[in-house]
Amino acid sequence: MAFPSRPRVGYLGPEGTFSEQALLASARPDSVRPVPGDSIYDVVLALREGDVEFALVPIENSLEGSISVTLDLLAEDASGVEIVAETLLRVSHCLIAHEQVAIGDIDTVLSHPQVLGQCARLLRGELRAARARPASSSAEAVRTVAAERRRGLAAIGTSLAASIYGATVLREEVQDRRDNETRFAWLAPAGAAGEPPLLAEAARFKTSLVFWGSGADRPGWLVRCLGVFAQREVNLTKIESRPRRERLGSYMFFADLSGHVGDPAVAEALAEVRSLCAEVRVLGSYREASAGANAQPPGASPR
Repeated sequence: MAFPSRPRVGYLGPEGTFSEQALLASARPDSVRPVPGDSIYDVVLALREGDVEFALVPIENSLEGSISVTLDLLAEDASGVEIVAETLLRVSHCLIAHEQVAIGDIDTVLSHPQVLGQCARLLRGELRAARARPASSSAEAVRTVAAERRRGLAAIGTSLAASIYGATVLREEVQDRRDNETRFAWLAPAGAAGEPPLLAEAARFKTSLVFWGSGADRPGWLVRCLGVFAQREVNLTKIESRPRRERLGSYMFFADLSGHVGDPAVAEALAEVRSLCAEVRVLGSYREASAGANAQPPGASPR
């Protein structure tokens, strides 16, 4: 599949989300046409149906862990998409209202559930009397606060969203840690030729996969699966389980490993793992984002 010179890229909208910031910070200037979606599911669906050529979705946060909806969508039987690149974004949250208001006057705080989790200290401390309510995205929360103009209503989101929707930043850096960052995955249709127009191309590759099998209920099965990589000195950088949504106690395992699927050691390890599992799916083999080169929104500086 040949992509247009300025491919459409789906992201979790509306304007002003961290997904948009990650997209604009990692793509070459004026090289893509951003297309907002109402949810991560809608973004991936747009990619599957050909409404966009790429999609950028959050996959993991340093404070709250993996984004379960993204993992589940990638693992679906008819996913039809694969990870083709990744980018890291330093994440700084702001407490936002439609006008200046005292912290003690806030009775409700809106944001995406992941963002609320990343700001637990504030919510359990100074805002412990306020209700935390989920929104589809942090930018949608800011847009709601700006539109409703209620004194006790606040949002946690980006300073960019506050600027876009005419709201007021009450406090910056309200996340639990200042080194908070989110990993985003660039997705493309499975088997499509071509890579997204990124600013930098890392030299090292990583591979993501999901696997499961009937042997999971036998002692040592998971150890044998993981040992296959250790025997070939293939480094596993992440391993976690998710329910398969079939029956209680039925799990699938997600793993990230260093190396490309075409590397002899990686290819041999995958072949042996397949002999131990009912299913092994490679979710993508792509260039690894450098932890020392986190994406920054245009015009922003690290904080």
